Amino acid sequence: MVWFRRAGRESRVPEGLWVKCEGCREILYRKELEASLYVCPKCGHHHRVSARVRLSQLLDGGNWKELFAGVSSADPLGFVDSKPYAERVKALRERGARHDAVLVAQGKLDGIRLIVAAMEYSFMGGSMGAAVGEKITRAIERCLKSSYPLVIVSCSGGARMQEGILSLMQMAKISAALARLHQAKIPYISVLTDPTTGGVTASYAMLGDLNIAEPGALVGFAGPRVIEQTIRQKLPEGFQRAEFLLEHGMVDLVVPRQELKETIARCLNHLT
Repeated sequence: MVWFRRAGRESRVPEGLWVKCEGCREILYRKELEASLYVCPKCGHHHRVSARVRLSQLLDGGNWKELFAGVSSADPLGFVDSKPYAERVKALRERGARHDAVLVAQGKLDGIRLIVAAMEYSFMGGSMGAAVGEKITRAIERCLKSSYPLVIVSCSGGARMQEGILSLMQMAKISAALARLHQAKIPYISVLTDPTTGGVTASYAMLGDLNIAEPGALVGFAGPRVIEQTIRQKLPEGFQRAEFLLEHGMVDLVVPRQELKETIARCLNHLT
């Protein structure tokens, strides 16, 4: 009975103090994981981070100015699956996800003025809807006016099915804007993180002057399981992972997160 009484007491250990690594399953102290930029110090697994954390890691002093904050998702199709699309978006906004699935910011990276668009996987899997397409297109147009380089950090499951063809149209819209950026000789660096799939991979994620992937990132159009079921063949080991894509010429660099800021700065200095 004494044991049961003790077990019933509230724990004094703050919730969220420890994190289980998705790579090696080790229990990690959250503060240490944050200090290592959310890369497991034991196995090197790169944990997903929010758009705000990503910007704080890349931009000098963690300072930036958010752009196009007023652009948000609508419900043009009145889409309903297990629940109405409008309710899903409303619930996410109530939980604090105000910037849809991408956060666009202006700031400095190693002293270089630039615009960064960081995708938010926690907002419907980082899916690309009309709001995402509009914000990224506006970011490109701002770069054209200011001659600032552009960096897009992708983390997405692809196009947002709840917006149907309007979502798929964003692929062409963003790609056309990037073509204008290329003609103006303004650098665009694409950073591919885990996962980068679907319509995002089929458009702007692979259109960078340089395509840089984080170690172990899943990058592809359809997932490995879907491909195996379709072609009825076993895929090679590590298929669609960053290292496999580097070996086969699909990405230019695989860079650990601790070296990402320095690498982008060095590349931008060369490109400009």
